[in-house]
Amino acid sequence: MVMQMTQVRLTKGLIDRIDELVQRGYYPNKSDAIRDAVRRLVWEKEIGTIPNTGDSVQEIREIRKKLSKEKFDLKGINSL
Repeated sequence: MVMQMTQVRLTKGLIDRIDELVQRGYYPNKSDAIRDAVRRLVWEKEIGTIPNTGDSVQEIREIRKKLSKEKFDLKGINSL
C-alpha cells in the first residue's frame, strides 16, 4: 500500500500522550497510533459505536438493524 503524507499540527499534550502509548507498547510508532485514531474516527462516523446504555442486547439489535439496512464498505474502512 502506497502511503501519502499530510501535515497535522497537534498540541504538545496530545503528542506527549501519543508518545506514552508508543512507550507502553500499544503502538510501534506515532504514525501507527495516529493512523489507528483516524481509522476509528472514520469507523465511528460511518458505522457508529455501541453507546453502552446498560442494555447491550438492545444496543446490538439496533446496530444489526442499521447494518442490515445500509451498505457500508467495511473492507474499505478496515484497509484505511
